[in-house]
Amino acid sequence: MKVLSNIPPVLKNKYVLTIIGFAVWMLFVDRNDFLTQIGRYRKLSDLRNSNTYYNQKIEAAKAELESRKNDPAAYERLAREKYYMKKDNEDIFLFDE
Repeated sequence: MKVLSNIPPVLKNKYVLTIIGFAVWMLFVDRNDFLTQIGRYRKLSDLRNSNTYYNQKIEAAKAELESRKNDPAAYERLAREKYYMKKDNEDIFLFDE
């Protein structure tokens, strides 16, 4: 019984033991423990960053669509530059930079 006499009286209190047990359970054992919450916060941060990136892409696509609505020659320019389309009497030469 000498081991029990070395324990401080505060740690012998059943309420303190219950609170410590509950804290350990919530921080490390529970489904929503502390480490899981940190991982979820990081994932949320990554998703917010990608959301911002895709919103910028959407705005750029909308602006490009508006510019094409106002300029019919833009469709031909897009077909030639992006999809390498050509007229029947033309040749296309591609150069790598």
